[in-house]
Amino acid sequence: MLAQERPQLRPYLEPVQDHKDPHHVLLVDRLGLSACPERLTVQEFHWLRLFDGVRNLRDIQSEAMRLAGGRLLPLENFASLAERLNDALFLDGPLYRAVVDHPVRPPRCIGCYERHPAALRRQLERQFTGPKAPGLPKVTKPDGGLRAALIPHIDYPRGGQSYAWAFKEIVERSNASLFVIIGTSHYSNHRFTLTRKDFETPLGIARTDQDYIDRLVGHYGPGLFDDELMAHLPEHSIELEVVFLQYLYEGIRPIRIVPLVVGSFFDCVQAEEEPARQSDIAAMIEALRQCDAETPEPICYIISGDLAHLGPKFGDAKPVDESWVAHSRRQDEAILHHAEALDLAGYFRVIVEECDSRRICGLPPTYTLLQAIRPASGKLLHYDQYVHPKGHESVSFASIAYYQ
Repeated sequence: MLAQERPQLRPYLEPVQDHKDPHHVLLVDRLGLSACPERLTVQEFHWLRLFDGVRNLRDIQSEAMRLAGGRLLPLENFASLAERLNDALFLDGPLYRAVVDHPVRPPRCIGCYERHPAALRRQLERQFTGPKAPGLPKVTKPDGGLRAALIPHIDYPRGGQSYAWAFKEIVERSNASLFVIIGTSHYSNHRFTLTRKDFETPLGIARTDQDYIDRLVGHYGPGLFDDELMAHLPEHSIELEVVFLQYLYEGIRPIRIVPLVVGSFFDCVQAEEEPARQSDIAAMIEALRQCDAETPEPICYIISGDLAHLGPKFGDAKPVDESWVAHSRRQDEAILHHAEALDLAGYFRVIVEECDSRRICGLPPTYTLLQAIRPASGKLLHYDQYVHPKGHESVSFASIAYYQ
């Protein structure tokens, strides 16, 4: 049966007021499967509550006419609306299910990076070869000394060189084919979320290591897939690292990934309590330690996280000015000093003392991973701040390498 015959709205849709036209409502896809919102009349929006998967189109027409005081409403109005919503993947039917149930996650960050493979390779090469860039990785036999790296997940045009500093070190110092990527979860309220989906980008498909995921789930327990769609489909923190890995290891050796995202630690900040004392965080730290001990091959860990997020774009009342940027840089330096020295209590304390007012989105993945694997040493490779010309936003980010 076609989805349009007994239409049912799918989850993860959110109505937003159309400020340009009070007679219309925008229906936004929180999963990011549909690039553009669906623009509905207010009347069409009210009809949506009848799209429950039980009523057919004639039932919907009849109930809508009753609610309209008996006014005639042509069946075509409802059929046309159902067809529009289905084509936009807003109905829970075969088209939507084919996307969300597919074992490969489609790319979500095209626009941040080039769509066509050749153009994307040129874009990535420029991150290594431009002014103040680290240069392309040297073709050497890695000594296996690199354990992990903190890498930004800001968009490439603003932060690509910082990626390059870290990935050059990874290629030259890590002999791993398995990359456990632990990123910030920007869209889910769940603390830890995995996906088994492989990741597709213009450079191909990065395979997810199912055996490692089985071990991690076995040690942590249930719940790691409870909000998988919301946590992973619109998320950029894993994908932006995968693209660099594909580019750098193309023709060298096949790679596998483990995509894990970590939600907010703000409850720990508010309580001024070390995150490792929370039972779920402690369980993940221990699960990662156990997996590391049981994995018979080298693992390279990637922490995907940025630093401060300032300005009206992120909810601040005033634009970012020079004094604010300078203060933020000093605070970042304090955080990075502790992160580089593997002083996680000090790292967390700096964020607590400012009540995370600068929104350090890299806190959850950085703290979790470093507590789990406890590298021997760290080295700051690169730091920068992006500041919008009109002060609308500022984001800071850094790369740190961690060694055995």
